[in-house]
Amino acid sequence: MASLSELVAAPFSGWDGSVVAAREMQKRLATQVRLEDDYPPLRVIAGVDVGFEEGGAITRAAAVLLDADSLEPLAESVARIPTSMPYVPGLLSFRELPALLSALAGLPQEPDLIFVDGHGIAHPRGLGIAAHLGVVSGLPTIGVAKKILTGSHVELPQQRGARVPLLDRRGSAIGWMLRSKGAVRPLIVSPGNRVSLDSAVELTMACVRRHRLPEPTRLADRLASRRDARRDQQSLF
Repeated sequence: MASLSELVAAPFSGWDGSVVAAREMQKRLATQVRLEDDYPPLRVIAGVDVGFEEGGAITRAAAVLLDADSLEPLAESVARIPTSMPYVPGLLSFRELPALLSALAGLPQEPDLIFVDGHGIAHPRGLGIAAHLGVVSGLPTIGVAKKILTGSHVELPQQRGARVPLLDRRGSAIGWMLRSKGAVRPLIVSPGNRVSLDSAVELTMACVRRHRLPEPTRLADRLASRRDARRDQQSLF
């Protein structure tokens, strides 16, 4: 498997840039997703998120490295690259993954697990950005999204920690609806790679503190949403 630095140069090997080819690539890569627990003892974890600057012309990706036990931030990295693809529903990874890989490559060490602001296998072709990142990098990943992209579910109780399966059209579980805080909008949690369905939701909930989002993606979201150079000088620490 290529290193993160090597992947920055060529994250979509063999893609001709078309929407049709991107969807075919997703179908092919989805067969490589591994949904069993195969992550190492968690020492450091990461959260990643993407924002945009200059009216969408610049993709701004943020990666935050945290201590897995205390959830204290250890390092952060921001990467800005020209946006090379417009938004196409279901093809978010082709728009955002190059910048995410650059941000991850800027961290001082490789994380044992990555939480991604986006979907894992809870995707029409089974390859949301968390799953795509996991397959091309070989790293364990979990998707934590704020809106459903595909699937259906029964009513979700209002209490903190409640979860119900998110099901595809065939009735197979592709993720979870998770109430991370009482009476707030649920999160959509799905494994990306090398993490099981059950572990994905348990690991996510274990990273929730006082806020709706788990700490890895919450901190990445804060960093990704900053817009000007003056604020960039302000660290999360």
